[in-house]
Amino acid sequence: MASRRPDSFDGLGFRGRDDPLYGASYPVRSAGGPTELQQHHWVTTPPDIPGSRNLHHGERTPQRDEPPGEHGAPGAGWGAPGPGVPPAEQLNRFAGFGIGLVSLFTENVLAHPCIVFRRQCQVNYHARCYHLTPFSAVAVMYSITKAQGLKALWKGMGSTFIVHGVSLGAEGLMSEFTPLPRELPHRWSCKQLAGHLLLKGLTAVVVLPFYCASLIETVQSEIVRDDSSSGLLDCVREGLTRLLGVGAPHSHRLLPLSSVLLPAALHAILRYAIASSVQRAALWLHQRGRKQHADPSNPLDAYFPELAAAWAGSLVADVLLFPLETALHRLGLQGTRTIIDATDGVVAAGNAGSPLVLPVNTQYDGFSDCLHAIRRKEGPAGFYRGFGALAAQYALHGALLAAARTLLRLLLLEGRAG
Repeated sequence: MASRRPDSFDGLGFRGRDDPLYGASYPVRSAGGPTELQQHHWVTTPPDIPGSRNLHHGERTPQRDEPPGEHGAPGAGWGAPGPGVPPAEQLNRFAGFGIGLVSLFTENVLAHPCIVFRRQCQVNYHARCYHLTPFSAVAVMYSITKAQGLKALWKGMGSTFIVHGVSLGAEGLMSEFTPLPRELPHRWSCKQLAGHLLLKGLTAVVVLPFYCASLIETVQSEIVRDDSSSGLLDCVREGLTRLLGVGAPHSHRLLPLSSVLLPAALHAILRYAIASSVQRAALWLHQRGRKQHADPSNPLDAYFPELAAAWAGSLVADVLLFPLETALHRLGLQGTRTIIDATDGVVAAGNAGSPLVLPVNTQYDGFSDCLHAIRRKEGPAGFYRGFGALAAQYALHGALLAAARTLLRLLLLEGRAG
């Protein structure tokens, strides 16, 4: 029986994690031995939390007519452990569960303020400070939180989960009713790979209206937000409104969704391909570089290499595609009459009578015009506005993973000593 390990969320390949618009890839590990490159299959279903339902050495899958814990057989049922399961096995299982929770919580909750501020910087062409380093980004994030409260950088988190759910549902339905494969076998053909990548692109196209609505919720300033009229499902309502062209009229500068479809699909496909390739390469290098055979019952060998590879894959994909994401966010927000927080340090602190918020008044004609305008008016660095927030996001994620690994190592040493 195979069990899945978590990868990053932010789809277009990793998760990161970070952007719930797109699906993620997860390597499949055989429970009977260490991960080998030949055993990897890249799937896109939601991940299991490591250690939560994994079979360990000597366990077997419980049968339907067999009550849990019958004869005290190891692994019989998923309830309380039988007497045949040693305490070390239970420690490993709970350790893996904790590792997965730390990774998922960091990607989807703790990193959200960095995502909010990064998007605000990307669409704020007025700002004098580009925030290319995490030091300036963290300083202004602190100033905004101090002026507006904790909600200022945690807004729109519910909509990101909704968009991620819509993405998973759309991808699952399309894979069921079309020949496009949701996962690639070990021995895949070029036709299967093309269909798999096409599915990723089509998923991004389907989710695009809801992603644009979620983007507005994450960048709109708390100062102008009306909490009495906002709800959890506003993302779905606004997405359908933009898709059908009904509801309150927007500015004439609002671009049709058709002009944003190609950048969204391109971003989804490239991010998925880059993140998956880097993740697989990192796992291969880890397997070649390790000095001794990994112990599959050791959580340090079983979970952390894959989590670290997923982290690296998502980081490389986000860095390489940051200019494309900047243009995509500007096009999606244009004409929506959104008012954002000012991201300059002096403005955010409210000194010298400067305003705390700014309107987004871009006038791009399309994707190519957006790219040329950014390069002409803001220079190459304009594509990397808010890059410091991305660096802070991955530094936070990496630091928590390292802390969890250190804590787990201490717990394992203490358990073996006892």
